Amino acid sequence: MTEDSHLRATLDRLVAGLTALRDEGRFEEPNLDGSRGDYISFHAWEWPQGVGLYGLVRLWQENGDDRLRRLLEDWYEAHRARGLPPLNVNTTAPMLALTLLWARTRDPRWRSMLQDWAERLMDEAPRTPEGGFQHDVSDRVNEGELWDDTLFMVALFLAAYGEASGQRVLVDEAQHQFLVHARFLADPVSGLWFHGWSFSRRDNFARARWARGNAWITAGLADLPGLCTLDPAVGRYLDGLLAAQIDALLPLQCEDGAWRTLLDDPASYKETSATAGIAYGLMRAARTGRAGAAAARAGQRGLAYVLSQIGPDGVVGGVSYGTRMGHDLQFYRDIPIQPTGYGQALAILCLTEGLAA
Repeated sequence: MTEDSHLRATLDRLVAGLTALRDEGRFEEPNLDGSRGDYISFHAWEWPQGVGLYGLVRLWQENGDDRLRRLLEDWYEAHRARGLPPLNVNTTAPMLALTLLWARTRDPRWRSMLQDWAERLMDEAPRTPEGGFQHDVSDRVNEGELWDDTLFMVALFLAAYGEASGQRVLVDEAQHQFLVHARFLADPVSGLWFHGWSFSRRDNFARARWARGNAWITAGLADLPGLCTLDPAVGRYLDGLLAAQIDALLPLQCEDGAWRTLLDDPASYKETSATAGIAYGLMRAARTGRAGAAAARAGQRGLAYVLSQIGPDGVVGGVSYGTRMGHDLQFYRDIPIQPTGYGQALAILCLTEGLAA
């Protein structure tokens, strides 16, 4: 079997593993409205599923498989008929994949869903000082907090939908979010990003250079220019952030290609979803001319590690469960391992980019 054939066969298994995920009751996380939070099952509308759908739509964009299109359309139609959940940062995540689906098909079913969500984000979503989106989620209000996750969950949607619908104000908002978050989360000393910032505390909590948070940034910075037309000055600034992060990430890669859940902490465990997201971003940045050969090689090594963590059932192992804001570094070392939609999706993105590289 050729390398491409192996990647394609593994991608089929990853999709099957994603759609088969079910909440087995290991975690109890009730939402603010009293409903049960489901961050694992494919059918639920939450951020892990939203990232999962992004992986599926990117794969569909690459291979044009009508089965993937039907899977995506059936998922969104079921939720459209049922009614969407309350708006917050994390429930925005599925809107990115829907935007890319709509941008290709122009199916009128999706336009009103997208437009309504974008308008409510702009008009109603809580803001921090300096206009950042406050990282409120389904089970918690995080007063005055910026998290790096927000850029992937919200800003990429606004950028993509703004571009696809011809609403420059949404693209401008997405750019603003990257600038505000970079001001408080990008560490100028290390080149890495901190997990969060508190305006009330005026600090970065545990100052955790958390791997999956950095993966959201690497992948997000790599993807953003392909989703929208950036202002030239903003684009140059973001390219500089990406270059600084890449320079910091490469020396921290383990010999087997993985990155650890705390990037600069040898005592923390190797984490597959972060490795997949970082490797995806490195390979994509290199392929689009925004990073060099060393980044491409590191991405390929990360891809090899991700492949080693995919089981015969297509389920990705070594994925840390949804991670809240930690107030000490031990919190991150203790996050349990659990197969998730974002673990599947980031692996799908990584393997898809491996085919294109």
